[in-house]
Amino acid sequence: MPSLSIVHVDTAAAFRGGQQALLTLACALRVRGHVQQIVTPADSALARRACAAGFPVSPLGSVHKLRQYVQEAQIVHTHSGRAQTLAFFATARLNALRVTTRHVAFEPRHPAVHRLKYTLTCHGVIAVSEGVRRILLSAGVPAEKITVIFNGVEPPAAAVTPGRRSAARAKYGLTDEHFVVGHLGAFTSEKGQDVAAQAASLLEQRLPGLRMVLGGEGPLRIAPTSRVLIPGFITDRDEFFAALDLFVMPSRSEGWGIAAAEALAHGVPVAASDTGGLGEIVDAGQTGWLLPPGDAEALAAAICEAASHPDRLRAMSARARERARRFSIEQTAAQTERLYRRLLDEAR
Repeated sequence: MPSLSIVHVDTAAAFRGGQQALLTLACALRVRGHVQQIVTPADSALARRACAAGFPVSPLGSVHKLRQYVQEAQIVHTHSGRAQTLAFFATARLNALRVTTRHVAFEPRHPAVHRLKYTLTCHGVIAVSEGVRRILLSAGVPAEKITVIFNGVEPPAAAVTPGRRSAARAKYGLTDEHFVVGHLGAFTSEKGQDVAAQAASLLEQRLPGLRMVLGGEGPLRIAPTSRVLIPGFITDRDEFFAALDLFVMPSRSEGWGIAAAEALAHGVPVAASDTGGLGEIVDAGQTGWLLPPGDAEALAAAICEAASHPDRLRAMSARARERARRFSIEQTAAQTERLYRRLLDEAR
């Protein structure tokens, strides 16, 4: 089939889950032969990473400037609410079709505005989970506009051997005797790192060998302790997951939870809040635990159970790798391409 001309637009300066999902998708679409350009702020982390990955990157500026980039595009795929608005005006009277991905599961403050925006400014909406789809539907966005496509993840570069595990832990000053729990995410209220730290405190006597590695940056970054390590932004995600016994995602709100899906792909069981897309990633009792959001005691109990039953944790690890195939980036790219082509066919 002929290749497509696609322009991805993102407005964020920081590199978080949405930007990770965009870049991973673009790499997979490139393998499928499509021509792509990424438009993002010149000083953004996405701009630097996309350039390093070999993509043409253009600086996001005015609507007029964006219009110059999308003149020949068949698809303009936006990855944030502001990008969606800019693309709507930039593509006026052009032939490009507009697709937007909704990454978050926040209830809209003004549902009527939400409905109009997602109904009028784009030809198709990708919801990254059924949870996000339900919120869009509750705001009045037409069901026929919405397609659920999970954010895809890449499998680990190599299997975790005992030696690799020990080396990964050593990077954080940890040993094989520690029970290592990890988390990745921006330090914001909805991500719940404070809940994870409280759970660690509750387990101080019961699990003296517990260590938490909370990776990420953000406005609510907490202070490290002897049991809770705060290494900042994690660049080598394979190495990070290789160091872990358990991944936690105690989110108060989560559209999808790409880091949880990555953890499963690396064979790391997950203890997560039962909110948004996380309930679609974790199979409770099979690949991890689903817990009430904001409940530090429930999270502490899950961590304690995981540490106390290593055989069960190993069985969960094997199932995690198998079930994470549902979230392969190849599948995500294929579904996204089908959506693009369907919209193009409908527009003819």
